[in-house]
Amino acid sequence: MWAGRLLGRHLSLKDRAHGHVRHRLRVISLGCFAAVARTHTVRNPHSVSSFNHTVIEEFRANAGHVGGPFAGSELILLTTTGARSGKPHTVPLGFVREDGRLLVVASAAGADRHPAWYHNLLARPLVQVETGAEEYEAVAVPAEGARRDELFAHVVRAEPGYGEYQERTRRVLPVVELRRTHEVPSGEGGIAGKLLDVHGWLRAQLALVRDLAREEPQGGGGRASLGLQLRQHCLAFCHSLEFHHRSEDAGLFPYLEQQHPHMGEFFRRIGAEHAAIARLQDELVRALDAPGTGFSERVERMSRELEAHLDGEEAQLLPVLRALGA
Repeated sequence: MWAGRLLGRHLSLKDRAHGHVRHRLRVISLGCFAAVARTHTVRNPHSVSSFNHTVIEEFRANAGHVGGPFAGSELILLTTTGARSGKPHTVPLGFVREDGRLLVVASAAGADRHPAWYHNLLARPLVQVETGAEEYEAVAVPAEGARRDELFAHVVRAEPGYGEYQERTRRVLPVVELRRTHEVPSGEGGIAGKLLDVHGWLRAQLALVRDLAREEPQGGGGRASLGLQLRQHCLAFCHSLEFHHRSEDAGLFPYLEQQHPHMGEFFRRIGAEHAAIARLQDELVRALDAPGTGFSERVERMSRELEAHLDGEEAQLLPVLRALGA
């Protein structure tokens, strides 16, 4: 959960000239809601039903074990971000393992409507998973077509009750793969190391999106012309990048410019680059709903622009951050 540890972390920076803490800088490093979800809204009983709240508290208090109707069953806690509210929302869910990944089914016990958490992850694919033994971040990817049917058959073999749920509704029950995001540790400590960690994560996610885009057949209209795998990973990358840049602009950069006024021109240039990249990001997100031709080219352009931006930012900022000694 490196992303969660970075998000919302407070770092005290010492003013060496005065020998005391002058600023408490909130370095919000990556646009993943995980730490906010854990430390703020998620544990609020008003955000979930009283029944779910009881199960969630018991789960967390007993390393993933719960009693009552769930005694002997394996559960996870899945935290999504509200599609409309933007607030964290946690639900206990059953799951099935498949090739090292966790699968969850948006069954709603066979109801005719998808559960709210499924709508949430379509809008915000980055989710937080708690197993009792660990917490980690994942990209939620609903399976499609033959892959969905194959996974649902696997689920039913393991948990036949899902087959009964499917019989109750004409709705095709979605099967969602929770694809763990991988840490990209820099091996360096301090704020400089955190920046490198985040940049490494963004580079890795964009590389995955680029590979998926190259595999997509070009042409066609409508959302169906882009697979959900590409869509979910692209949204996860874009949301993370947006939050990271906004957090730099609002927190880290103003503090550094105050300490190093001679860098003002650099920060203005970086701010302009953030705005240009944000426009490319908006184009990518819009293209997910009506991609047509050229989607892969848009991703390639984003790759070129972001790589150049990250390289330039690191060349200027790393020496300054390392000198802080925090």
